[in-house]
Amino acid sequence: MDAEDWDARYRGRELVWTARPNRFVEEELAGLPPAGRAVDLAAGEGRNAVWLAGQGWEVDAVDFSAVALDKAARLAAERGVPLRTVRADLTTWSAPEATYGLALIAYLHLPWERMTGVLRQAAQAVAGGGTLLLVGHDAANREHGHGGPQDPRVLYTAEQVADVWRPYADILRAEPVTRVVTDADGEHRTAVDTLVRAVRR
Repeated sequence: MDAEDWDARYRGRELVWTARPNRFVEEELAGLPPAGRAVDLAAGEGRNAVWLAGQGWEVDAVDFSAVALDKAARLAAERGVPLRTVRADLTTWSAPEATYGLALIAYLHLPWERMTGVLRQAAQAVAGGGTLLLVGHDAANREHGHGGPQDPRVLYTAEQVADVWRPYADILRAEPVTRVVTDADGEHRTAVDTLVRAVRR
């Protein structure tokens, strides 16, 4: 899907996702002291970015959907937190090296050759001692979980992500994790996600 497709999807309802942060983002980062600037890549409607701003981070929310970023800005205003929105295609986005104390990537799914480029840019944008966190749909979710993309070309494992970040960072956690989701019939199902957390050297 391109930016226009996502604009249309985000226009279709008040919030495509919830306003609450992703549970793994909250669990992993709630105890992390804010250290200046953070970047949320593929921020969408801003649920994670706004939560980070509420924790004391100076957050850049980056996405290629103008509609999503407008929603993120409104959510930040409602919560009374500052947020800088940046409209950019992540396949060409870059930031000066060592700009951020935290880079978050939550549920970004691109063909792997493009995804590796984004992962490297994120790592290079984080200063020494800073945190890298990725949460996404795990490759195993197609067969063993529920929901998420079904195209294997845009799915990955924790180890694949960790391998890209190892030249830049020490891997603290890289594993599949599960969460309970509710399907269209109201039934509780299990989704399999990937979680990778690292500290920039």
